[in-house]
Amino acid sequence: MARTKSVTKGVAALDRSPSHLLHRAQQVALDIYAEVLGPAGVTQRQYAVLEAAASHAGATQTDLVRITGIDRSTLADMAARMIRKGLLERERSASDARANAVRLTDLGRETLEAVRPKMADADARLLKLLSGGGRRTAFVGLLRDLLKAQEAALAPPPAPRKAKAAKPAKTEPGKKKKVRKAG
Repeated sequence: MARTKSVTKGVAALDRSPSHLLHRAQQVALDIYAEVLGPAGVTQRQYAVLEAAASHAGATQTDLVRITGIDRSTLADMAARMIRKGLLERERSASDARANAVRLTDLGRETLEAVRPKMADADARLLKLLSGGGRRTAFVGLLRDLLKAQEAALAPPPAPRKAKAAKPAKTEPGKKKKVRKAG
């Protein structure tokens, strides 16, 4: 009987763990996405990169990391594979010669257009698991709020304002300024 209580206690702890529940929800989302797109389809992360590149013309790979939440090394590997597949092109950024800008190729744009309705279907199927439109809207809003709060927490603090130098006192016209002698 003690074994059952400890197992039940562990399960109850997992049922209250936001990180565990988010992980499980992500598994559900990825399963639905894979089912809708099929084994030969674009992955969910590839879709995110295509959508971000389409929405942010001239975005650097660093920009895409920030926009998609995919870590730097994974995104670099993904971009290289997507370039080999002909979905993306890489060129030096016009604003930063050290950075690579990524843009969609014609094939990348066609692929994105073909995948968008399937992604919308996967999202609809996922949200349909929640009852009521209000709960669905609230769920998406809460996820967005969570991500915005994390971005704000990670953002560098604003640069301190420089103190303005004190202005010399103005003298009234016709009066001489008093000068103190060091003594």
